[in-house]
Amino acid sequence: MFAPAPYLLKDVSVSQVMTQVCIALVPGIVAYAWLIGPAILVQLAIASAAALLAESLMLKLRGKPQAMFLSDGSAVVTAWLIALTFPPLAPWWLVALGTVFAIVVAKHLYGGLGQNPFNPAMVAFAVCIVSFPALMSQWPSVGLQMPLVEQLNVILGLAPRVDALSGATPLDALKTALKLGDSGVDVAQLLANQDIFGNFAGRGWEWVAAGYLLGGLWLWQRKLITWHVPVAFIGALVLISGALWLYKPAQFASPLFHLFSGGAMIGAFFIATDPVSGCTTPRGKLIFGAGAGLLAYIIRVFGGYPDGVAFAVLLMNLCAPLIDLLTQPPIFGMKDKA
Repeated sequence: MFAPAPYLLKDVSVSQVMTQVCIALVPGIVAYAWLIGPAILVQLAIASAAALLAESLMLKLRGKPQAMFLSDGSAVVTAWLIALTFPPLAPWWLVALGTVFAIVVAKHLYGGLGQNPFNPAMVAFAVCIVSFPALMSQWPSVGLQMPLVEQLNVILGLAPRVDALSGATPLDALKTALKLGDSGVDVAQLLANQDIFGNFAGRGWEWVAAGYLLGGLWLWQRKLITWHVPVAFIGALVLISGALWLYKPAQFASPLFHLFSGGAMIGAFFIATDPVSGCTTPRGKLIFGAGAGLLAYIIRVFGGYPDGVAFAVLLMNLCAPLIDLLTQPPIFGMKDKA
């Protein structure tokens, strides 16, 4: 005896999905707090509080039930992605401002959950890095391991920022060295500096990326995301970086460096896989992921920003409706698309 249609495998709510996404981020957060500094936990709390307050205000203004939407977890996921992509010692108001902008403008002004054409967290990142480039480029020196009290003072503006923020991300260091040294810099020799670049992609940061990879694979195993976007994103990034690395290894970094530095892993598994602002068809997801990976590399290496994941995802968000339209499968029983 077969059950009648529709054939639903399991009942999964928005809050259940968002909770599992937060759980999947935990390995990366643990590595982040241990190797880079516990300040990230403070930023997660600030971003979450700002997101919930902004969400509550907008729900009230729109006349929506607050209890149902505040408990769905979508605002918290957006907040966590913002905190994890902003500098860990960014001023508290910058994290709060970016989060409020994401919730109010990028989410609710487009109709709320499920209506936003752009990834809210990446909108916040793009707006803040364009508006406050100096603050968004100040990262703690890896291995500095400031006490949590000192990190709090920096975040709250109670301590000088210059003394604490003298470092740069591996992508920043690589881009700066290449620009200063022009063609006289050998990337292979530069990456051999383990004080900055660690084993292969950045001291400490490579393990944070490995944590995101672990969490992303868990999301795939739980069938909360499909393989199409992450595989296409990583595949395109590996393909273009590998080709240029083989062509001129003294000028271009290896695929391993690009995979485990910057926002590649969190972008592939947690940002580009957003079901609302991304593509829905299988072929569309492949095109979306490959385009995001390709654009991220081009912006990293040839653009003005050290990491291009945010801008790559936003550019592909623009293309998502057209990609879905062109990749719709034919209606059952017909040879061609309708």
